[in-house]
Amino acid sequence: MTGLDLRQLKMEVVRPALQTVGLWSPSAENLVTGTALAESRVVYLRQVGGGPALGLWQMEPATHDDCWKNWLCTPGRSRQATALRQMIGCLEPSADLMVWNLKYAAGMARIQYQRVPAPLPRATDAAGLSQYHKDFYNTPGGAADPSANVVFFSEAISA
Repeated sequence: MTGLDLRQLKMEVVRPALQTVGLWSPSAENLVTGTALAESRVVYLRQVGGGPALGLWQMEPATHDDCWKNWLCTPGRSRQATALRQMIGCLEPSADLMVWNLKYAAGMARIQYQRVPAPLPRATDAAGLSQYHKDFYNTPGGAADPSANVVFFSEAISA
């Protein structure tokens, strides 16, 4: 199985997406890149087995919609909402856009992480990034294994 070139994904999609929404940092870049590896291996655009998760970051439509309803449409976040709308070229964001608009999907993954009050781990802390992914993106009941996924976050760091 092959996927996208990880360095290109990081530099051509993730970094510009995070910069566009004003949330770039080395830690955020490695977290979002590692999340794509952990969630889809940077191969799958729809959840294997027919589940609802979409895009390389495997965000569920309900999570996408909640990010808009309860985060992006609140006072003080209009700049981020405008930036995301410009990425997709319309005013009505749809979760299905995450399947083909990689920049938008990366931006939405970062927005989901922005909602977390805990600070991001250090950019070079693969174990910390993997645990952060498990705790705040995959959820405690999800299938992610932070010990097994450290390799993905290490790859993201070195890409």
